[in-house]
Amino acid sequence: MARTTGSDGEKTEAAVREAAVSLIARLGYEAMSMRQLAAEVGVQAAALYRYFPTKEDLLFTLMREHMEGLSSAWEAARPATADPARRLAAYVRNHIAFHIERRHATHVSNMELRSLSHERLTQILRMRTAYEKELRAILRDGVETSAFDIDDTGLTAMALIQMMTGVIVWFRPGERLSIAEVTASYLSMTMRLVGARIDTNTYSAARPFGRAKDAVAL
Repeated sequence: MARTTGSDGEKTEAAVREAAVSLIARLGYEAMSMRQLAAEVGVQAAALYRYFPTKEDLLFTLMREHMEGLSSAWEAARPATADPARRLAAYVRNHIAFHIERRHATHVSNMELRSLSHERLTQILRMRTAYEKELRAILRDGVETSAFDIDDTGLTAMALIQMMTGVIVWFRPGERLSIAEVTASYLSMTMRLVGARIDTNTYSAARPFGRAKDAVAL
């Protein structure tokens, strides 16, 4: 990365976060050193500590920003409807799109929880719980209105989260399936999993995807 990133504080801090996500995803948190990170960004190692006093401060910031971004994305994508099927479709679309675009950050957030102190781990887990609570509420509403047929909403919510987030493990742009095709398939599986009883028009509205390849920078 060019040395000029050190000429502006905000740009340098953003460059540090970006490089850290990439290095941690590739090497692991414990294996990555602050010296390696400094070299990647093009600054002296001591300069990093102006932005992140400790290595754990950096990791916690990355995880917190990831969850804040996910929650904000859902707030923006949340449809203004009471229909559980449409809300669930929006949740699935947003979750998959967000995580595919942030594959490395998702990997770090999932794999490095063990590296946080108890207090910071608790904060991240609370943020996750709040986000996943939105999905459980949609599923409960679907059951109460007979739109869904679910025996255990909590278990179903966990299964859906694992399924959707797992896209980052295998999906690569430009291969057999586009993002739109993957999302449409996951929507179909999701609706079957929750026993959704929706007509063709409703389902089509919930999955407005063509088959053109998507260009996404990861």
